[in-house]
Amino acid sequence: MRILMVSARYYPFMGGIETHIHEVGPRLAALGHSVDALTTDPSGTLPHEELVKGMRVRRVRAWPKHRDYHFAPGVMTEILRGSWDIIHFQGWHTFVAPLGLLAAVKRDLPFVLTFHSGGHSSRLRNAVRSLQRALLKPLIARADRLIGVSEFEADFFSSTMGIPRDRFAVVPNGTSTLTPSPGVRVDPNLIISVGRLERYKGHHRVIEAMPELLRRVPGARLKILGAGPYEAELKAARHQLCLTDVVTIEAIPGAERQRLADTVASAGLLVLLSEYEAHPVAVIEALSLGRPALVSDTSGTRELAQKGLCRAIPLDATPVAIADALAEELRTPRSVPAETLPNWDDCAQALLDVYHSVTSRPVRRPNSSQPVTIKPVG
Repeated sequence: MRILMVSARYYPFMGGIETHIHEVGPRLAALGHSVDALTTDPSGTLPHEELVKGMRVRRVRAWPKHRDYHFAPGVMTEILRGSWDIIHFQGWHTFVAPLGLLAAVKRDLPFVLTFHSGGHSSRLRNAVRSLQRALLKPLIARADRLIGVSEFEADFFSSTMGIPRDRFAVVPNGTSTLTPSPGVRVDPNLIISVGRLERYKGHHRVIEAMPELLRRVPGARLKILGAGPYEAELKAARHQLCLTDVVTIEAIPGAERQRLADTVASAGLLVLLSEYEAHPVAVIEALSLGRPALVSDTSGTRELAQKGLCRAIPLDATPVAIADALAEELRTPRSVPAETLPNWDDCAQALLDVYHSVTSRPVRRPNSSQPVTIKPVG
């Protein structure tokens, strides 16, 4: 089968979608399928084309350079020129999705879409998401299959976009196959807050709880793993609360998987107090490394807590309440049976099952009689 995965970003950028493609793409290639990944490069400095574990990665330019809109006309051009049995759009929230969807409809190629939804720190961006869903629905509804990475995500987009729930499949992200390097030991006082440095990710809430936590656990330390536009504000909060000695902020490149695994494996607790997560890869990977997790009681993180995989606290918890929860988790760490966690092999096989169900149908796309007129770009 000839498979094309389309996304706004891929390694060396770090994130859930990037990890998802990096894990499932090579697995599908190892099963004998031809897998291409079409993505963007806002910087103009990354390789135009490269082979990653049997998966061909092709990058086109995107604008603007320092924003996350990813306007990339080359995505449309590549899809109009290429030939695949199925296209898998990974993510829906940038300009990559509508451009690619238009080209797929023009070519009458079978396609599926995984939402991989996330939050945003901008109130304006969050406010226009409903308008964005309304504008993209005519294209998204033409997908042969829609995929949620959690039951929450499938239910949410079915409800908000008015698309029947039976059009959705649920394929959770998997866990990493990495194991800690020899000699890595757990620091029972180390907390790691992981994720892009955006306000909605909640790193600042952990910083605000640290003075209270230090009264309960004097040796506690916080390491924030990530990069992003909110870094200056986080450093200012650290300085204001006199936490420079106990709170560190660093970024680990996505390609340095072993370093990331060793860092997470050394933590007494992983924290993700995000306002919105569909199915956080970072939490799943921490659990696979045997590390307990504390999350916000919202969206897809609530679903993980309901399965008993981690503990959730209210999204509006005060710094004192957060400190109490952190202290309890550090003192009485919980264990998660490995067999309860999804893995990337199962994820890749589940996607392949979706692809086969789509390509074997005599009638593929709902609403395919509605014309869409576009002009090739480039």
